[in-house]
Amino acid sequence: MKSLRECIAEAEAKKVAIGHFNISDSEQLNAIFSVARKLDVPIIIGVSEGERDFIGVPQVVALVRSLREEYDYPIFLNADHTYSFLRVKEAVDAGFDAVIFDGTKLPFEENIAETKKCVEYARRVNPNILVEGELGYIGTSSKLLDELPEGVEITPEHLTKPEEAKRYVEETGVDMIAPAVGNLHGMLKSGKNPKLDIARIKELRAAAGVPVVLHGGSGISDEDFKAAIVAGIAIIHINTEIRVAYRKGIEEELKTDADEIAPYRFMEKGVENVSEVVESRLKLFNNLS
Repeated sequence: MKSLRECIAEAEAKKVAIGHFNISDSEQLNAIFSVARKLDVPIIIGVSEGERDFIGVPQVVALVRSLREEYDYPIFLNADHTYSFLRVKEAVDAGFDAVIFDGTKLPFEENIAETKKCVEYARRVNPNILVEGELGYIGTSSKLLDELPEGVEITPEHLTKPEEAKRYVEETGVDMIAPAVGNLHGMLKSGKNPKLDIARIKELRAAAGVPVVLHGGSGISDEDFKAAIVAGIAIIHINTEIRVAYRKGIEEELKTDADEIAPYRFMEKGVENVSEVVESRLKLFNNLS
């Protein structure tokens, strides 16, 4: 079975992107994995600090690892948005395949120093663990939004700059970088997020010299996704869309039968909705009909 590093390299060569989907429970995990197997594409499961606190750090590692080993399948686990070295250490020690250090709220020099510390620790424990760094603030929460999150600016001067990305990668040694390119965490209630700066993505990939990851994928148009992948995006994060679909499905089931108390019954429509979102996204990201 290919490693995550090999899967990313293959995706870049094919001009496709690996789908990264966040989960909060095993039902969502099984729905996402089933679709990935059906389409025969690699998949990354993400868990934020809050999500892994809810599921359990060793527990989510065991869940993903059990699927990978039973089916000999390229499903990988990423510690999404980790804000401190101690939480990075926790994920590395637990056996995650990848971890993201999010130092976007820190001054640039401090972000470099903390990211480098995380990279060095991961390399000592297991050189196969990929470390991703973030450069450029795009908000922090995967939820429905009335307006742009506080502190998020999407004008050209506020997007991640190629020269900063180059220095950041060279000084930290990260395997991947997640920049601000017009994207944002969460999804506007209007259903239409700002357009991506495709030219900036291309410049960043060339300057950084490492795979580029698109965070805040929920709410982005299909056209922008396609253009972003061609420009150099190798991994795309989807979370808010899954949360919305899951909740709506469960609400529908409970409206149909308000007396239902068996979780595996009233969660069924939620799981179905998650599967539909994931299948649509994976087909788009992988140029599948």
